[in-house]
Amino acid sequence: MKIGEIRELIRLLDETSLSEVKIETDDMKLLLKKNGAEVVSNPVSVTHSVSSAPVPAGSTAPAASAVVQEQPAPVSVEATKADDDESGIHVITAPMVGTFYRAPSPDADAYVAKGDKVSNKTVVCIVEAMKLMNEIEAEAEGEVVDVLVENGQLVEYGQPMFKIKVS
Repeated sequence: MKIGEIRELIRLLDETSLSEVKIETDDMKLLLKKNGAEVVSNPVSVTHSVSSAPVPAGSTAPAASAVVQEQPAPVSVEATKADDDESGIHVITAPMVGTFYRAPSPDADAYVAKGDKVSNKTVVCIVEAMKLMNEIEAEAEGEVVDVLVENGQLVEYGQPMFKIKVS
């Protein structure tokens, strides 16, 4: 099983009412659970980009072991909202796994830059997922104080992409 297939399974699990997905083959076992965020894995044939420490069958490991090591762990939406209330900063997070683009095309200017004023309907970036370009709106009115992702970088579900100082 390739890492992209595992990511897609995680995304699909998150978008459905299913609470658990279990896949077993001759050389791999994978168990994904919602809300408990437990993962059981024995990655015999999985590439090195997945956590390289095998987990014995029947034991559990935290969800971070299933996340690609090069990517930051997904951020809890509840934690982000708590941070917003305390500091007046709204964090725009990735609504899905995909590729982050700051501009509508390679030769165009970025949608927004640090210091730009935005409204709640301002498009701030595109996240490409499965060949679909998804425009992401600011959902808050204020000023862009930080761009947390590089153009062309893969983003995980819930990963912070922008910080907006709410006005």
